[in-house]
Amino acid sequence: MATAEALYLIPAAVLRNLSDKLYEKRKNAALELEGIVKQLAVAGDHDKITAVINLLTNEYTYSPQANHRKGGLIGLAAVTVGLTSEAAQHLEQIVPPVLNSFSDQDSRVRYYACEALYNIAKVVRGDFIVFFNQIFDALCKLSADSDANVQSAAHLLDRLVKDIVTESDQFSIEEFIPLLRERMNVLNPYVRQFLVGWITVLDSVPDIDMLGFLPDFLDGLFNMLSDNSHEIRQQADSALSEFLQEIKNSPSVDYGRMAEILVQRAGSQDEFTRLTAITWINEFVKLGGDQLVPYHADILGAILPCISDKEEKIRVVARETNEELRGIEADPAEGFDVGAILSIAMRQMSSEWEATRIEALHWMSILLNRHRSEVLVFLNDVLETLLKALSDPSDEVVLLVLKVHACIAEDPQHFRQLVVFLVHNFQLDHSLLEKRGALIIRRLCVLLDAERVYRELSTILEGESDLDFASIMVQALNLILLTASELSDLRDLLKQSLVNADGKNLFLSLYASWCHSPMAIISLCLLAQAYQHASSVIHLLVEEDINVKFLVQLDKLIHLLETPTFAYLRLQLLEPGRYIWLLKALYGLLMLLPQQSAAFKILRTRLKTVPSYSFKEESIRRISSGIPYSQFNYGGGGEGSQILEEGYLNENPNSLDMHNGINFASKLQQFQQIQKQHHLHSKSKTQSRFVSTSSAKDIQIAEESKRSADLNRPPSRSSHRGLGQM
Repeated sequence: MATAEALYLIPAAVLRNLSDKLYEKRKNAALELEGIVKQLAVAGDHDKITAVINLLTNEYTYSPQANHRKGGLIGLAAVTVGLTSEAAQHLEQIVPPVLNSFSDQDSRVRYYACEALYNIAKVVRGDFIVFFNQIFDALCKLSADSDANVQSAAHLLDRLVKDIVTESDQFSIEEFIPLLRERMNVLNPYVRQFLVGWITVLDSVPDIDMLGFLPDFLDGLFNMLSDNSHEIRQQADSALSEFLQEIKNSPSVDYGRMAEILVQRAGSQDEFTRLTAITWINEFVKLGGDQLVPYHADILGAILPCISDKEEKIRVVARETNEELRGIEADPAEGFDVGAILSIAMRQMSSEWEATRIEALHWMSILLNRHRSEVLVFLNDVLETLLKALSDPSDEVVLLVLKVHACIAEDPQHFRQLVVFLVHNFQLDHSLLEKRGALIIRRLCVLLDAERVYRELSTILEGESDLDFASIMVQALNLILLTASELSDLRDLLKQSLVNADGKNLFLSLYASWCHSPMAIISLCLLAQAYQHASSVIHLLVEEDINVKFLVQLDKLIHLLETPTFAYLRLQLLEPGRYIWLLKALYGLLMLLPQQSAAFKILRTRLKTVPSYSFKEESIRRISSGIPYSQFNYGGGGEGSQILEEGYLNENPNSLDMHNGINFASKLQQFQQIQKQHHLHSKSKTQSRFVSTSSAKDIQIAEESKRSADLNRPPSRSSHRGLGQM
């Protein structure tokens, strides 16, 4: 009935022209329709106006004919213009069919839909806001329309809608944000431009708090920084810069939610995105205060990789941020998660970049200094991570690892645990001992006191069941002891072994483990000036001891005797009568060396320089005093010279077994027992190899004998029968 009433109100010619294919005829029909609606509005006959709108909607905008749809759109716009100030009450009928036409298959219909909504919006202005979300959604789609004319029309409409929103006090940002957040991940460049444009416009409105909703669309803006379009990247960067400035000036900001987004973006493949993210994080660390404390672990996880970024700008900002973060002394009670930060630092120890690994170690050190008890809860994991890092190709990293180790080892129980872990690691990875052993041991001696380190190592190695490893480890420790400048005080203490209680205790603590290597014991005795004992050890060496490995070690020792470390020993050779056992020990070593070796020539040359006159003087002094040579005891200067060759010169080694509380006879037995274990172990290995080789040969011989027997065996009867039957 409403349709019939509308048909009665509108002349047939107008209705016919409204669906004409020519735009001019549709336009003229719309103008006539506008006049009719004006008259109805003046008369206050809104029911008839509703009937006209329904006619235009049902018979035209939803018509299968494109020209009808075009006429319907221009007609609805004409109705709105005719209604002027009274149009608001009919918008619920007018706007939906227009919005529906935005998705029409015909591009011209979509174009006229834009035109119609533009004219409607101009009339109703602020009353238009109730449809904002639907209009925004439609414009978002039209901004990427395949038809350039539609895009152009949509842009015009978009500008008008922005003007209306900025001057309206009815706009609801709370209702709009979910729609914006949903659209932010669209990749189409036209849509992205459209979205950034709206974000910028809304942020410029004083009454709209876009900053409060920034976490909802921040990730989308960062996503646009890597867009292929330079213009979009620039627009997104400009918007982000504006928001960052607002954050600096705002007293209330939700740092936490945004920090999570920034941490993710700091790991982006895009360089510009990483730089922007790390710049934001830098500002957040400065501004965030207590609010950011629970996110320190996540932030650190983003910063550490950026410290080694290929882009210098990123490296600089990351380092600055790291320094800022380290300067914040947060409390676990405030949400500072020591375990999480420690976990990040340990994880970054596997980074391929040295700078990142170094900063991770600095963080471990800081955590130990500030929150020691919390860190020690994770001690096993920490030690495992640090021990792996000892194989790091970077010396700086290894030195820092040892610094952290030393910090942990300040407690006695942790000190032993560290040394046990270290020895175990050397045992599992001999290459670590070869490549990094000297550096590790020397640095630990500096950080933790050399005597303490060597005593603990010796205690552990004394009971080591793997004799081969014990021998290798002792040889390495002995070489470090003889050569490292960091251990000069330890060597000086050992030189006092025969006159000083501390020196004696150190000598005894090392002796048991040093017995795993004959050359190490000889070196220790020479260092302690226990020359007669050194000579006794040399004379106990058997054929099994003097192998290639032994000769290589002996070669090293002979060369070391020519270094400043053993300058005191060479000077003692000026008094061969006083240091007869030293001379005997050195000649013993000379007799073990191959004559054609360089070491033999070096030692022989040195011994040739021993002055012969000294012997003559000693003989004269003995004759004049009436004291037999074997009982003569000298006093005088020089370290250890007061006790003169362990306090005795008697040719009988059993004449005096004790000196300064050291039972050398007992020590000699201890050396023999440990070496006996090594000999048995060596024989066992040789026999195992022999049995294994013999078994393989026996099997081979048995198989060959079987094959020969098969070839020589006469044919069986069944074989003869078979041949006969053939």
